[in-house]
Amino acid sequence: MDLRNLTDAVVQHAERRPDKVAFRVRDVDEWTGVTSRQFAERVRRVAAGLLAQGVRPGDRVALMCSTRFEWTVIDYAVWWVGAVSVPIYANASAEQVRSILSDSGCSAAMVETEQQHALFSEIRGDVASLERLWCLANDGLEALEQSGETVDAAELEARRRDATHDSLASIVYTSGTTGAPRGCRLTHGNFLAEAASTRQVLADVFTDQASTLLFLPLPHIFARVVQVAAVGAQVTLGHRNGLGELARELPHFRPTFLLAVPRVFEQLYNSAAQHAAADGHGRRFQQASATAIAFSRALDNGRVGPVLRARHLLFERLVYPSLRETLGGSCQYGISGGAPLGDRLAHLYRGIGIPVLEGYGLTETTAAATLTSPATIKIGSVGQPLPGTTVRVASDGELMVRGPQVMSGYWEDPDGTAEVLDPDGWFRTGDVGEIDDEGFVRVTGRKQEILVTASGKVISPEPLEDRLRAHSLVSQAMVVGDGRPYLAALITLDREAAAAWAEEHHLAVRQLPGDDALRAELQSAVDAVNESASPAESIRAFQVLERDWTEAGGELTASLKLRRDIVARRQHREIERLFTS
Repeated sequence: MDLRNLTDAVVQHAERRPDKVAFRVRDVDEWTGVTSRQFAERVRRVAAGLLAQGVRPGDRVALMCSTRFEWTVIDYAVWWVGAVSVPIYANASAEQVRSILSDSGCSAAMVETEQQHALFSEIRGDVASLERLWCLANDGLEALEQSGETVDAAELEARRRDATHDSLASIVYTSGTTGAPRGCRLTHGNFLAEAASTRQVLADVFTDQASTLLFLPLPHIFARVVQVAAVGAQVTLGHRNGLGELARELPHFRPTFLLAVPRVFEQLYNSAAQHAAADGHGRRFQQASATAIAFSRALDNGRVGPVLRARHLLFERLVYPSLRETLGGSCQYGISGGAPLGDRLAHLYRGIGIPVLEGYGLTETTAAATLTSPATIKIGSVGQPLPGTTVRVASDGELMVRGPQVMSGYWEDPDGTAEVLDPDGWFRTGDVGEIDDEGFVRVTGRKQEILVTASGKVISPEPLEDRLRAHSLVSQAMVVGDGRPYLAALITLDREAAAAWAEEHHLAVRQLPGDDALRAELQSAVDAVNESASPAESIRAFQVLERDWTEAGGELTASLKLRRDIVARRQHREIERLFTS
């Protein structure tokens, strides 16, 4: 398809395949199909309402809503009238909302709940540009559609056609893991180039017979791009809000591929492991998992011995089908981004028959700059650069990206833009990495997260943390040791696994951080990490915390990335004890 802007695909699909099911929407206790024609008409009606309400080309429209069908409708309606969508996480604080609204100069906003409506109403006095506010819970979308019933169809279509590749589509704010959030200026062309390249690399995944269930928050660029790519490829989309709803709905929706961050793939596996243990099959499950990992590693080496092959076939009959059912039963691929997946998880999922295709990118690159295709899986890498994209390693090891998906700059921040974009269009990612002879990219850490011990050893903490999280009892881990004589770790407990451990050992959950048996179990996890590390990279001490780190608590971003500065500030006493006791 020749697309001038993001809404062209919606119109063309409605004309060419009007009855193709584009979405499935949860309606009480069943999934109901929404065709391409129905979706286009709904978007057009909402767009007419925006036009009737005075939304102009280039106006910024905020959207604060959980992951649901209406989110996608509003997003495309905003683009239809030439406006700019500004997504805000549904659980953003009042301070974050005020900052984004003020910085972007939003003139209108759509919120989901009455609580959010009250928050925006309170903030309106501080944001002079905010003129219009609608709320889904108060039938705001229906009222918006009704207000557009008298809008001239030719005027609405002319507005839609005016948007081009160079038109601003969205201001997407970064997660702020290493500083204040910045608004990335992403154009229609950025999204279209990213979606087209993604579909090209994942042609076997993004088919018109495929389906996926979005559950990541749509303000996250990873989910947003998959939304755009899926609409363009006529992949059937469903929406659910969060991991809890996802686990319940996967067996009913049965997606052919699943988009998630690494922590979600970890949690889905851990949940299956805990259920197996509760049913008395824990030992067999662990043996099956170890066999899956060994089988995948043997595939890389090109040598799957007869004994390993036989064990793998045995567990293919006894265990792996139930593991695949955890992802709905029809899932052929996982797609992972937002953080390193880690070799262990990648081998595990490939070993049970669901390869996880890892990509790498940032909000500034409209999600992926590199991506793994089903035909070129190289575990330990994040794939090769997308078609039309170039990645290079600077003299200091920093990865740099140039391509059609790289943002035009930060909103109203020329100095910040100049810091990361050079005159030739190269974007400085802030990540350190390597590129091998075949063009596969490996990310080794964030420049700002690299630890330098007192002896001068340079260490990336993420691989160590990933291996710690391999233990079912571990929810989160943060390795510390910058300027210190050795490395140490803060560890939080997985809620389900901790509850099961406490019950088995006749303890209250609150007693676990000081329990000797639990510490011994976690010491075994630390020892396993240290076995594959050099002495300077070994973890010499750890502290179990009483409370897990969460998005609601502020320690994690919405994409479940660790906010290291916040954790370090809040846990500074615990960190000091790790190096003094």
